[in-house]
Amino acid sequence: MKEKKEKSPKTNVEKEKFGTKFINTIKKRWLISGTNTILLIAILIAIVILINSVVQSLDLTPIDCTSNKEYTLTKESKERIENIDADVNIYFVGYDDSATQVSLAKQYSKANKKINVEVIDVNERPDIASKYNVTSDTKTIIIENGDKSRTLYSDDLYTYDSSYQTVDITEEKLTSAILNVTSDKIANVYFLSGYSDYSLEYSGGMYYLAAYLKNEVLNYKTLDMLVEGSIPEDCDTLVITTPKKDFDELTTNEITKYINNGGKILWLNSSYTSSKDLPNVNKILALYGIKPFEVGYIYETDSTRTVLGYASCIVEDLGSTDIAKKLTDVVLSGATKINVDKDTLSDLGVTEEDIISTTNTSYFRSNVSNTSSSSDGDEKGGFTVGGIFNKTISSGENSDDKKESKLVIFGDNNFVSDIQITNQVNPMIFLGNNKDLMLNSIAYLTNNDQDITIRKDYTQTTSFTPTDAQKLTIVRIIYMVPIAIILVGFIVWQVRRRKK
Repeated sequence: MKEKKEKSPKTNVEKEKFGTKFINTIKKRWLISGTNTILLIAILIAIVILINSVVQSLDLTPIDCTSNKEYTLTKESKERIENIDADVNIYFVGYDDSATQVSLAKQYSKANKKINVEVIDVNERPDIASKYNVTSDTKTIIIENGDKSRTLYSDDLYTYDSSYQTVDITEEKLTSAILNVTSDKIANVYFLSGYSDYSLEYSGGMYYLAAYLKNEVLNYKTLDMLVEGSIPEDCDTLVITTPKKDFDELTTNEITKYINNGGKILWLNSSYTSSKDLPNVNKILALYGIKPFEVGYIYETDSTRTVLGYASCIVEDLGSTDIAKKLTDVVLSGATKINVDKDTLSDLGVTEEDIISTTNTSYFRSNVSNTSSSSDGDEKGGFTVGGIFNKTISSGENSDDKKESKLVIFGDNNFVSDIQITNQVNPMIFLGNNKDLMLNSIAYLTNNDQDITIRKDYTQTTSFTPTDAQKLTIVRIIYMVPIAIILVGFIVWQVRRRKK
């Protein structure tokens, strides 16, 4: 019997010959024929379209090449929303489906299937347009859960860093809004009124802050003690802004009672330009070991720590406290120092931690009429401008039955105000980490510590503004290079065609 010869596998040489033969076939038989060439191009285009369709159907998360993963949902946001068991709709009005904000929102849907993201046309969804009074002319994001809803506008999605460059904060806003409409327990923050020139009203100097508070996981209200007669039991944090006049006996007694019951206070106190006799205000401060505020301002001699050369508009670093997580610096204007009576803290059951301390190049000027640039004779820094004061209160004979009151205090009210340094500079609340420091302070006092963690670290964000020459180069690369390649290809084709 004849034995069958086994076919030996192709050698590498044979494989190379086969590959070369295939390429030559393509060159000679396909590319020579115009019809076949067009057919080949059509096949390649069809393959690209098919691959693109498959990739789109997979709804893959876009690749984020930014150093701080600016367009990627953080682990903290995923953890906060993954257990939500309510149907949440996020409607984008006036946005394209390819917008970065939409792409980010779709990552919430992947983390929790209960969250639905939809780009809508108000002409096709008149129910949404009517319910939320929105039009296609304005970019709007609506976060909805049943009867609860929050509305975000394009201006809400940006803030400014210490270099006054815009920073995208879409994730913070979306996460907070989702938590706001799905949370059963919402913190109540009361702003004491009747004693200060600052308020959340349109002309009250803190109107922008009110706009930001709307998108936090809280309810904010104004407290008029003459009307209410007491601090409501549901008050999670009491905000006191620069008292212009002294507290009356009713308010003093109610705040004292609130503190002894473990109340939380956020105190903003600008410099006084004239002497103030505020014994009841000072009585409340003394419960935390804080001495009366003095007349005067803090100035900086280090020009790198001033804004536009104004010595009283200073940039200071933030300490490593729970409130200042992921934040770097704050811009203060007309700030004053917080005088702490450290000898009384232990007896009062108070511990203190600095949030903001000025540098040794700063000084405090009590003579506000002195316009001299020299700091001779003025008190030298550093000074405490922001701090956390924890007060332990023992109730009754049982020493184990204790409550803790917290005070977060800043020697500046302007840093979260609508005040502008000049007409060319944004309001103070937009500068540095001012807005985030304020919101973090409220979150800390209302025990919403996790709301602090969803604020991204933007210290690694780098902005690039090309010069006119660089813009021209970019345009050339984008348009001229492809055109040149096409022209070269056409010329080569014509030359080869004539040689045949």
